[in-house]
Amino acid sequence: MAHLTRWRRSVGPPVIVEGKTTAPVTDGLVVVNWNMHVGGGDIQRLFQDVRRQAGDRPIVLLLQEAYRAGPEVPETLAPADSFASMIRALRRDGGREDVEAVVSSLGLHAYYVPSMRNGGPLVSDEDRGNAILSTVPLTDLTAIELPFESQRRVAVAASVRGETPEGDPWSVRLVSAHLDNMAGARRLWIAGSEMARTRQARGLMAALNDEGPLVLGADLNSWFGFRDSAYLEAARGFPGTRVTDHRATFRGLLRLDHLFFRLDDGWSAAFTRAEENYGSDHYPLIGTISFGS
Repeated sequence: MAHLTRWRRSVGPPVIVEGKTTAPVTDGLVVVNWNMHVGGGDIQRLFQDVRRQAGDRPIVLLLQEAYRAGPEVPETLAPADSFASMIRALRRDGGREDVEAVVSSLGLHAYYVPSMRNGGPLVSDEDRGNAILSTVPLTDLTAIELPFESQRRVAVAASVRGETPEGDPWSVRLVSAHLDNMAGARRLWIAGSEMARTRQARGLMAALNDEGPLVLGADLNSWFGFRDSAYLEAARGFPGTRVTDHRATFRGLLRLDHLFFRLDDGWSAAFTRAEENYGSDHYPLIGTISFGS
């Protein structure tokens, strides 16, 4: 646990924001999964495009590589404290917005938990991690510490609730996760990284084993796509997920990003890759859940 403590000391606290909207009456839910490249992705433009397509359905964004900048991030570290190399991606217009600025601008509910500091104190006042942003209230907020391999990884989970136009209540648990892209220095880089990711996927699925209706959005860093053992480990927990769009999500080369659905009887889900990457090095996945046959 000492190694995790060194990573934890270098990040700020979680961010929890309550928006102004209330539980909806709706026949479905739109879910977006996206690695936003630490500021390089234009999330506001993506959100506006998705909102035009969603109609009256609520929207939940499952984000990886979100970042937070500011005095909440420790500026003084002990010599043994750990942090990641800085990633500073910019949007095409040269700007970047941290997760708190985005949430404030869009008026969303949000839950952000940093996994690691984004660069050392001499170069950055940032941390980065996973987030869930939503047009409807988030409840049952949970941080899930994944097995440590190369860097600290914390998945985030939250629930959304509402009722259908017929008056039937519904509830969905949503999770955003990001697995390591390489193994520790003492392991073989390629083979070891797949084994490391698989251990993390197994730990994540153990934490989610007892959940009811569930959506997992994740950058699994699955270098071997749908044959990657980390993907297969996660997919076993979502046997009803149907993948109809197999296109690459990372730089048009690799399928690293995935959506998984575990639904109640009578519900259905479908998802596809967006046609553009909105400035990130990853393409979003956009899915729709229908609460009925």
